Amino acid sequence: MDKDLHKKSLKLAGRKYKLEDPHEKDSISKALAITHEQVSDAYTEGQIDPVIEEADGKDM
Repeated sequence: MDKDLHKKSLKLAGRKYKLEDPHEKDSISKALAITHEQVSDAYTEGQIDPVIEEADGKDM
């Protein structure tokens, strides 16, 4: 494996949610923001089977 590619993979694997993630354009930031919102909603509402809602209001 290329050392540069290996370093990039390790950097991605260590990513955590940041408050500015919902405003970023890359797919990792969007996925982290959606997951963070889902966990927060499930924790706050106490639902076992929550509906996943995208930012544009469509249910998945």
